[in-house]
Amino acid sequence: MGEFWPVPEVLAFLAGSWRVERSVRDLASGDEGRFDGTTVFSPSEGGALLHRESGTFVWRGVARPAERTLRFLPGAAGAGTADVRFADGRPFHDLDLTTGRWVADHPCAADLYRGEFTVRDADRWRTVWRVRGPAKDLVLTTDYTRVD
Repeated sequence: MGEFWPVPEVLAFLAGSWRVERSVRDLASGDEGRFDGTTVFSPSEGGALLHRESGTFVWRGVARPAERTLRFLPGAAGAGTADVRFADGRPFHDLDLTTGRWVADHPCAADLYRGEFTVRDADRWRTVWRVRGPAKDLVLTTDYTRVD
């Protein structure tokens, strides 16, 4: 098998529970943080998945509970794709894992979030978000490992 693992049905692949380990580096200040928790992709209306992430984020030595919710809708280009939205329905990014790798952009005010998604095998995938702009200079690396 090659470096990336192709995903013919992205929503079926993501469904279930995942252990999440995220490192956050502020390239401007040199600060580093860490998030540890879980993400559960559960069925939602219209064939979508509800992505619920919860855990603990440690930044500058202070641990705080953290959570977020996203919606992964079936993509227009077929089963290997998804339309990712924030909890309030605003567009976040598209996702196509048919080759096991995808790069997506999300403009946020004057900053640009560029995410690279890579699938290693049936139970492991990673995202690396590079955030650049006048307000931010960050790298967020998240490893997901299936737990069920």
